[in-house]
Amino acid sequence: MKEQNHTSPILKGAAILTAVLMMVCLLDMPYGYYTFVRFVAMVVFAIIALKCFSSDKNEWAIFFAASALLFQPFIKVALGRTMWNVVDVVEAIVLIVFVIKYKREL
Repeated sequence: MKEQNHTSPILKGAAILTAVLMMVCLLDMPYGYYTFVRFVAMVVFAIIALKCFSSDKNEWAIFFAASALLFQPFIKVALGRTMWNVVDVVEAIVLIVFVIKYKREL
């Protein structure tokens, strides 16, 4: 009998929610919103990286681990508004592609 993975829908939902939160960053939001998104993104990226490392998807794991470090809110990386917008869009697209590609494995 196959063991059910109850974290799968939660992780997929968290990844999609993070992608949506990042797209909202393109709007003019209060500074606290961006800090909240950084924290959420860091946690979600770190969890996905750990899951990828345990599944031997090392390229994805390295990408998401680096993303978690980039988005961590404690030591801020100053990229400027335009560059952060580009990063947010790219990360959102990568998250959606990752969820679609590995929907059965998450």
